[in-house]
Amino acid sequence: MGTYAYNNIFVYKQKMSGHDIKLEVCVDSIGSAFAAEVGGASRIELCSALGEGGLTPTVGTLKTLKDSFTLPIFCMLRPRRGTDFLYSEEEMQAILTDMALLREHGADGFVFGALNTDRTIDANKCRQVMQQSGGLPVTFHRAFDLTDQKRMHEHVELLRELGFKRILSSGFRPSAAEGADCLAQLIAKHHRDIIIMPGAGIKVANLEEILTVSRCLEFHASAMDTAGEDYTAPTTTRMECDVTMGKQDIDPYYGTNSNVVRKMVTIANAMSCR
Repeated sequence: MGTYAYNNIFVYKQKMSGHDIKLEVCVDSIGSAFAAEVGGASRIELCSALGEGGLTPTVGTLKTLKDSFTLPIFCMLRPRRGTDFLYSEEEMQAILTDMALLREHGADGFVFGALNTDRTIDANKCRQVMQQSGGLPVTFHRAFDLTDQKRMHEHVELLRELGFKRILSSGFRPSAAEGADCLAQLIAKHHRDIIIMPGAGIKVANLEEILTVSRCLEFHASAMDTAGEDYTAPTTTRMECDVTMGKQDIDPYYGTNSNVVRKMVTIANAMSCR
């Protein structure tokens, strides 16, 4: 057991025993990162702006977490919103610069994806990222789900050859629950060579079915819940005025819920014993 202080509150950390099915929680705030740790996650994907699908986090956020955080931290490398994943040379320079700074300040891995105009994987840009990873593991994110499903096995092989350690995917569907059958095919064929990690729309209510169908060893979720018994208040205060800083400010900001993380970890542990 140990403790850390967050917002002047001392929280007890319970060391979780290792389990076969690992939960990666995507977070975009310090509070969400600590909630993921308290709930028993195995790793976090650190981003900014999850409302935009997750963008590159700040070095300050990473450095602050590394001072007291115990979980591995994989950092998103995505300089802007958009589903094209077509990056200019200037954008790639920004990505590689961010990568170098994040690695210098303790990143344990990275998350990246780049495509060509024909929706194939941009091997050249991926190779640039892999060469600068310094041997740290890199995940290819859900840009994979924008590629041609008919060529999915070919693309998995390419990513493995490039050196990626895992692929985050919803099985070419809006959510992992809808794409579970496709994920199962990918995992069955490639599990010895690369980790296929289901993600997108995974909740406590559908997790057991996704784990059963896909037979994955890792899964990815934000673990946020804004209704029901796991409800928590928004993690930021909304000022009572007519001014907003952006479209997302119309709605309250909710972060990762440690109770939701804990329930997911419990389900995963139970499934790993079957």
